[in-house]
Amino acid sequence: MKRLSLPVWVLMISSVGWGLTWLPLQYFESQGLSGPPMVFFIFLSAVTVLVPVMFRERRSWPGHFGYLALIALFGGLANLLFQNALFYGDVVRVMILFYLLPIWSVLGGRIFLGEKIDLVRGIALAAAISGGFLILGGFQIFNTPPGWLDLMAIGSGFAFAMNNIVFRASQDLPLGSKVAAMFLGVVILMGAYLLVITDVAWPADFSVLAYAAFYGIVWLMLITLGTQWGVTHLEAGRASIIIVMELVVAVISAVIILSQSLSLVEIAGALLVIAAAILEGFREEVAERQAVAALRSPLAEPGKPE
Repeated sequence: MKRLSLPVWVLMISSVGWGLTWLPLQYFESQGLSGPPMVFFIFLSAVTVLVPVMFRERRSWPGHFGYLALIALFGGLANLLFQNALFYGDVVRVMILFYLLPIWSVLGGRIFLGEKIDLVRGIALAAAISGGFLILGGFQIFNTPPGWLDLMAIGSGFAFAMNNIVFRASQDLPLGSKVAAMFLGVVILMGAYLLVITDVAWPADFSVLAYAAFYGIVWLMLITLGTQWGVTHLEAGRASIIIVMELVVAVISAVIILSQSLSLVEIAGALLVIAAAILEGFREEVAERQAVAALRSPLAEPGKPE
């Protein structure tokens, strides 16, 4: 059995960071900063730090504006839909629908990147989805009919999966520029959303904005860079299954910190997700340069070098 590669380690550690994001977000909400204003301000803070990075890497953009536009679109949509679905809908229902993303990643990786779905990957994919399904209540989650919030949750998972695929296809673009494009997409889309809604509430104590800015610039920046660097160096299907580990971290941390309990079914689900991540983590890397090049060609601007 070979050792875990660096991209796998980075992606797993970043997933732990994502699984713990509910802690600062819960604090911000208790201080009056929640929903769309919270998302907008956090990502805006991160973008201000990324501006110098974008300026320094601007010479790498010619011929790759198609990638940057798609990253801004898919990354922005993923965060906009997910955060609003969480804010207005049932958190548990939103989470299970969002974590259908391995399906979109595996299918997208197969269609656009030519990645194979072999027996091992099929088992890992089934284990990851089944584990997440059990953790979030099994069939009880679908007692109520699907609505527009369900579509938002599913759409956020789809957009996130497509964002990861474009990240991997644009190997020649620096990571800083790609993360900046994704964060800028969130700011633009969320800013436009805030202009059309009327029930926007900002905290009375503006000191919470300083903590939110720190969270966006440090915590969110590091786990985003780690996640996107990881998905850039791993197959889309493999990366998406490892990312599902953040769901387990979120559940376990809630059990420990909030003194909640897990049923046997939920424990079985957590073990399935962990098993899927480990199974994918120890897979041998697959050569895929030709598949990536096949996706890159249509996105590159005609007449401009890659």
